[in-house]
Formats: sequence, C-alpha cells, structure tokens
Amino acid sequence: MKLSNDESLTIVRLAPKIKRGDVSPVELTEAFLERIERLQPHLNAFITVTRDLALAQARSAEREIARGGYRGVLHGIPLCLKDLFHVGGVRTTAGSRILRNFKPSGNAPVVDRLVKAGCIVLGKTNLHEFAFGATNLNPHYGPVRNPWAPDRVSGGSSGGSAAAVAAGLSVASLGTDTGGSIRIPASACGCVGLKPTFGLVPLDGVIPLAPSLDHAGPMTRCVEDAALVLDALTGCRHSRSLRKGIEGLRVGIPRHYYFDRIDPEVKRAVLSALSSLEDAGARTVAVDLPGMSETAELAGEITAAEALAFHWKWLNSRAGDYGEDLRERLTAKRNMSVVEYLHCRKRCQAYAERFVRAMDACDLLAAPTLPVHAPRADESEVVVGRARENIRLALLRLTRPANLAGVPAISVPCGFTKSGLPIGLQIIGKPLSEDLVLRAAYAYEGATPWHRQFPPEPAS
Repeated sequence: MKLSNDESLTIVRLAPKIKRGDVSPVELTEAFLERIERLQPHLNAFITVTRDLALAQARSAEREIARGGYRGVLHGIPLCLKDLFHVGGVRTTAGSRILRNFKPSGNAPVVDRLVKAGCIVLGKTNLHEFAFGATNLNPHYGPVRNPWAPDRVSGGSSGGSAAAVAAGLSVASLGTDTGGSIRIPASACGCVGLKPTFGLVPLDGVIPLAPSLDHAGPMTRCVEDAALVLDALTGCRHSRSLRKGIEGLRVGIPRHYYFDRIDPEVKRAVLSALSSLEDAGARTVAVDLPGMSETAELAGEITAAEALAFHWKWLNSRAGDYGEDLRERLTAKRNMSVVEYLHCRKRCQAYAERFVRAMDACDLLAAPTLPVHAPRADESEVVVGRARENIRLALLRLTRPANLAGVPAISVPCGFTKSGLPIGLQIIGKPLSEDLVLRAAYAYEGATPWHRQFPPEPAS
C-alpha cells in the first residue's frame, strides 16, 4: 500500500474504507511504518517506534472488523503519542536522559481509551525535554525539523507530534499543552491542534510539567479528525455539532495584545481569516481583555515553580543528566518561596475570572496562534518591526493566556508566508465550549483551502 501525503490520510477518509474492508489495517500500518523509517532521518519526529506493538494491534483490528466487530471510526487508525504518555512496557523518556530507561507498567487512561476505540500506536514522538520549551531543540534526542523547511523549528513542546502529522507519518497524535505546546507546533507545522478545557481530558499517567496548567489534546490534519479523537478521549460526542454552522455567532477580536508586535504576514493572514468567518455568517465584535500584560510573567513563575517541585529530587542528584537549557531554567527558580507561588496562583485565579468575564461580550475569540512564523533553528531572537524578542517568549506569548484561564483553544492553518511557512489562526472559547470552538474551526476550514496543503516529501 502506498501513502500519499494528502487528504486521504485522515480519519474522515480512512474510517469508511476500513469499515468496508477496502483498506486493511495491517497494510495501512505497514505503510506508515515504512514511511516513518524513510522520513525519520529527515524529520527526527520519533524517539521510539513501536513496530511490533503496532502490527499486533493492526492484526487484531483486522480480525475483529472482518468478524463484524467494528468499534467505530478510530478502529484500525494508526496514531502516535507524545513521549510523555505512559504505554505499558514501552519506554517513556519525556525527551530526557533522566528517564531514558523508564518503562511504565501500564497505559495512561487516555491511551487505554484510544486503544479501546481500536487505535494502533505507531510510536512515541520527540519533544522539548520534559515539555519545558517551545522550540523542540532537544539536546538528547536531537531537534525535530519542520516538515516545510528543515532549517526551521517545529515548535514545541509537542513538535514531534506536529511534524509527524503534517508530514504524513501518522494520521493523528496526542500532545500536551502547558503554555501552548499543542497549538505552537500545530501553527508552525501547519496542522490542527486542540487544547481542551482544563481537566476535561485526564492526565493520570502523563508525565507533568506544571499540573495546574497542563492539558492533553489531539493533533490532526483536519478539524473533524480532532473532534473524533476528542470524542474517544472524553466519551462525549463533540463531533455531532460540527455542521451546524456559525450564522449569528459573535466572534470577539481583541483590541490589544494579540495583535500587538506581530509579523505583518501573520497579521494579514489572520485578518483574512476573520473576513472568512464573517462571510460564513459570524459577526465580529471588538473585545477588551484586561490584565494581559501580566500573563508572561505569571505563567512563567507558575510553570517554573511546579516543574521545580516535580524535578527537585533529580535536580539535586542528577543535575548533569539534564540539558543545559532545562537545568538553567529549573535552577533559576530554586529560591522561589511558597508564599510567592501561592500569590501567583491567587493572581492566576483572578486573571482567569476576568478573562472569562470579558468573554461575555462574545461567543468566541479569534486571534493569531503565533506572532511570527517558525524561526530558524539557529536563531535565539526574532525581529518584529523594530523590536527583538527571545524566541521562546515570542512563541509562547499568544498561547499562554488560554492556559492561565483554563479555556479551550484550537489552532487551524490559515495561510502561508511568502517563503512558504504555515500560519495559524487561534480560536478560543469559554470553559467547556469545545463543541462551539470546533464548530467555528470547522466552518472556517470548510471555506478555505489551507488544510488541504501539505509539505512536500523531502528528497532522498
């Protein structure tokens, strides 16, 4: 079986064929494993490929479907997992030397849910070490390369998942998002990334970064695929309302912050996307979001404090096993007091309440996912206008607010720069409004061509 990097590699297209018996789960899995083997040297998207497990699951799916035991749209669908999710008997490294030999005894509950739905696990994807970064320049397992331009970062920390999905190495993936780690690489690599409401998807059996800000969610090639994976993760039918349209929906456009200090090409693409939403029946309204200037400092303090608590024992006994980037960021907060942390948590709660209150003026917010396109891997700063900004801070700037507020947010492709790099539109909802977020994203996607463009296969 030969795979083409196009719309055929979606759950929406593959599931009916698998159900009818037109596509063999075994042949499909073998084709993905062959593609991974061929393109992994170019992209470095995987840390571990679970070939034997995948083929065993594929053979089981094929037998069950042939006997009339079709479980649903994910049955026989190959996917991958960010290397934070426990898979029994498979090493789970978190992208670090610290856990290079760690093999959990069982699956994370969300992995069990996907396996129960019939998914086939192709492997564990590369990430920024312990998910604490936005570029996916990993000192232990190597950098993930952007499928659109190998000299560019994939974004992080779920960079391997985004690269694998965008390059057609997997139908879908599961990522995590503490400050933007699903949406940043989704935007940089040109795929769909959904961060659900805080707590909607359980995080047991997922190695944490900052538990009060961590989220898990799907990364896919189209919005409907994201909804179908979320259905399996939550047991709810988020995909049912996709086709209801957005006539009369109030889409809030932030007056400040989200459109401050952004690349002109990004701004043009997002403004064009807003026009498309209006053409589809939505009504745009200007919205003021208070307290946005404090989000970078607040998210940074909380993330560092909670990460330090998790890493405390290893930092004191195995500091040399961390990459320099992570070690420095952890040790920088060693003197943070409990009082300071609790004050940050109190400020975060107040910020979240203000953010959600401000959304009373609209049904959803729409804004850029990133203020810039994917930077080069050798850059430490990006230039926007006359200002220079640290790459990590720039990539996190527009995604962190949704983590602090705990609200759902999705990134969908909305265009390309003149040099051919993807641009993402971010749609943000109120708590537990995943159905509406997905509906708006689906309506936008259906009116534009961007989700049907995929990176060319690298030359051998």
